[in-house]
Amino acid sequence: MFVTCPLLAQQPGIRHGFFGRRGGVSGGHYASLNCGYGSGDDLQHVASNRVIVAEAIGITSPSLCTAYQIHSPTVVTLTEPWNWRDAPEADAMATNIPGIGLGILTADCLPVLFADSKHRVIGAAHAGWKGAFSGVIEATLAAMEKLGATLATTVATIGPAIAQGSYEVGDEFHERFIKQEAGNTVYFIRGARPGHFLFDLKAYAKDRLRDAGVSQINVLADDTCLQENDFFSFRRATLRGEPVYGRQISAIVME
Repeated sequence: MFVTCPLLAQQPGIRHGFFGRRGGVSGGHYASLNCGYGSGDDLQHVASNRVIVAEAIGITSPSLCTAYQIHSPTVVTLTEPWNWRDAPEADAMATNIPGIGLGILTADCLPVLFADSKHRVIGAAHAGWKGAFSGVIEATLAAMEKLGATLATTVATIGPAIAQGSYEVGDEFHERFIKQEAGNTVYFIRGARPGHFLFDLKAYAKDRLRDAGVSQINVLADDTCLQENDFFSFRRATLRGEPVYGRQISAIVME
């Protein structure tokens, strides 16, 4: 039902999971562990799926928090859980309060989970290309540092997301990254169609983590677009002309 990262699993007092689409109660295009309230799925099904996820990481469903994600670099710091209907617009969260689960919803974008078990601080970020490009990773680390974390003791894992072979982009996308930094050319290879490229979002985010000062990084290899039985994918749904798609969740909590 979910996978863990050895690097995070070794951190004392930290529980986490990268949950795919298996093991839930939703049906149709949302089958089965859809955790996105904004997906169009039956809200009771989503609520039941979130209970499954929360129990798997040892908390109750009301303590599992997700934000209203907008592809931004905005980070919020949690001092107590919020109701999903009151969730702020943000794409990353940080906390030093035990028992608050931080959840990131994705359907191709990167979920990035952070932990500094020494200083008892955790973080989580939704890093699509817009968020990663505009600095959501660095903003999450800064928010964690304000809570007492240090870069030297922080570990990070990039979870299941779209892989380079599935991520075709156009010239305008490519040019945007090259204008940001000429060296960004290393994250692109020529696509099969003229004027198109394949973008390595995972490598781009990993290098931004490293450039920010994080040395302990894991990247999970799963491709959400290709692995239909395991993950939801916006791009796969779009290519097929499917009207809706589910969202998987990645979550982390301090005991």
